[in-house]
Amino acid sequence: MPAVVIADIVSSRELADRKAAQRDLETVLAQVSEEGPPAEQGLRPVVGDEVQGVYSDLSSALAATMLLQLALPEGLELRFGIGLGRIEEIPSVGGALSEGEAWWAARGAIDQVERLARRTAPTARTWVAAAEGATAETREMVGIANSGLLARDRAIAQLSARTRRLVYGRWRGRTQTDLAAAEGVVQSAVSQALAAAEAGALLEGLRALTGERGPASPDREPDSGGHSR
Repeated sequence: MPAVVIADIVSSRELADRKAAQRDLETVLAQVSEEGPPAEQGLRPVVGDEVQGVYSDLSSALAATMLLQLALPEGLELRFGIGLGRIEEIPSVGGALSEGEAWWAARGAIDQVERLARRTAPTARTWVAAAEGATAETREMVGIANSGLLARDRAIAQLSARTRRLVYGRWRGRTQTDLAAAEGVVQSAVSQALAAAEAGALLEGLRALTGERGPASPDREPDSGGHSR
């Protein structure tokens, strides 16, 4: 079932340099597009601070949104609404327009996560909604996904910008030694940062969604939880 993603920049009007933020966002979108799960319609800016894209299934959309959260620089956050359902193409003089119940569900989802962040869950950044008339199985899947997303978003929100970069790098298969050199620190500092953040759980979550990558260990260095393999 297609998964539509609508995203917008959190508190975009409060950014000190909106143009620089847009450049940073587009760099990260290109990075995740290249390294993350394939998309039917890659995430791209459309108007104002909004980004839209389409994935073939919910797992791919969840993985992509998580990778974006990890890859964004400090001070720049996205809020995501993911919609499940049918997509239609509407003929137009400017080319076919993508519309349909998945888009409407995604719009409702991003409104809902914004309400949650204002009221009861300040760290909420991602929400899933199904189209009206969805099957009981789909509604159950959406409920399970949203329960996990609240925990995932909170875990990511507690990470420093450096630790997010380290988690992303480990998912790509980079060794702790390589990451330490890139960050200008010693390898033990990388190991300690990942262990303190319990990054292994985030990496396992990504692997469960993508089934593709995991921490590389050619030199049998400590894993993300600080234990030797």
